[in-house]
Amino acid sequence: MTFRFPNPVNEKAARVVAGAVLIMVLAVLLTSWYWVLIPVAYGFWARVAAGPALSPLGWAAQNVIAPRLGAKRPVPGPPKRFAQGIGAIMSTSALVLAFTVSHQAADLVLVALALAAGLESILGYCLGCRIFGLLMRVGVVPEAVCEECADVSRHVRATVS
Repeated sequence: MTFRFPNPVNEKAARVVAGAVLIMVLAVLLTSWYWVLIPVAYGFWARVAAGPALSPLGWAAQNVIAPRLGAKRPVPGPPKRFAQGIGAIMSTSALVLAFTVSHQAADLVLVALALAAGLESILGYCLGCRIFGLLMRVGVVPEAVCEECADVSRHVRATVS
C-alpha cells in the first residue's frame, strides 16, 4: 500500500468516486442528514493526502469497481488531486456551515459540489481539472507540476496562435 497520489489516475475510478460523492451529497440534500458529510469530507482529505490508500471509497473504486468497467483510461494525476482538494474544501465548508451557521448555507455549497460531482461522474467533465489547466496557462501552477498537462497546454496555445 502506497501513501501517495497516483499519477496517472484511472479516469474510470475517478468517475466512480464522483458518482458515489454525488449520491451522498444528494442524500444529504434530500434528507438533511448532515452527519453524512463527515465521511464525505474525510474521503476527500484522505484522497488528497494519499490517493485511494486511506479512502475506502477510493480504494473500492480503484481496486474493485473500475477494473470491472474495462480497460483503464489513464489521465494525469495532478489535476485530479487538485479537484479532490477543491472537494475537500467544499465538503468541509458545508459540514462546518451545517453545524455552525445554517443548513441553507451548507445546502448552497452542496448544490455546487453536486454539480461538479455530476459533471465528472456522468459526463466525464472534471471542473477542478479545468480550473487546474487554467491556472497552468496563466502561470499560477508551474509546468513542472504536470509535464503532460503542460504539453497539452502548449499545444493548445500553438494551435490558437
